[in-house]
Amino acid sequence: MTLPGVARLELPILQELVATGGADDVRFLYGRLVAYFPHVNGDLAPAHARDDRQWRRHVQCAGRALDEKRQIERRRGLWSITQQGRKRVDDEGASFSYEPEEPQTEPVAASEFSHVQVQQMLLEIGRALGFHAAMEFDYYDVVWREGETSPRVSHVFEVQRKGNVDAALAKLKRAYESQRSRPFFVVASERDTNRAQFQMSLAQTGAFHEIGRVTTIVSFEQLHRLHRALVSVEDLLAQFIER
Repeated sequence: MTLPGVARLELPILQELVATGGADDVRFLYGRLVAYFPHVNGDLAPAHARDDRQWRRHVQCAGRALDEKRQIERRRGLWSITQQGRKRVDDEGASFSYEPEEPQTEPVAASEFSHVQVQQMLLEIGRALGFHAAMEFDYYDVVWREGETSPRVSHVFEVQRKGNVDAALAKLKRAYESQRSRPFFVVASERDTNRAQFQMSLAQTGAFHEIGRVTTIVSFEQLHRLHRALVSVEDLLAQFIER
């Protein structure tokens, strides 16, 4: 069974919650969401969706993403749409396509990714690897923790599409010095890469040379390749890292 991307499930979930008056038990959403994707519907009848572990996990991933965006609230299996969620339905509802996504065969240009899209990829990579991932946490773009209640941030990410490189590096330095979090700088352009490398250079005694040896610089294209590879095997990977 070929599943749609997790992000493709978000709008249908919101639309279903609007249709049911604003809230519904997720157990009933499993079956109704199948109808939005004909290529899935051929392999998985709506009546059986509630019992399909792979499909349930996929829907739950989309629900977590919506919860973190504050577009829904999840409480003991009851999902409720928020005002932000209703606004998204109003803005995007007419644009949803029932056709399956065409696989991409060419690399996506870095300029095509928005800041939020890169953050979303980092969230999904973190979840696939077994971390609790959050966006806009304590002023950082994305953080990973061992669990939802873990006080320590293990990985911190700053996304640089445009803006002040030094300000982003300052956040990474703060995270490393306060909790020894692993810093990652995700950049769109070679210019920003060069600027960051200069500022973290030990030889040049750059302003942020203290984190030069521990900071990983990742391009948007590299992140996209990693995201595509991990998400495609997310369900299998979960079996290996399940604690």
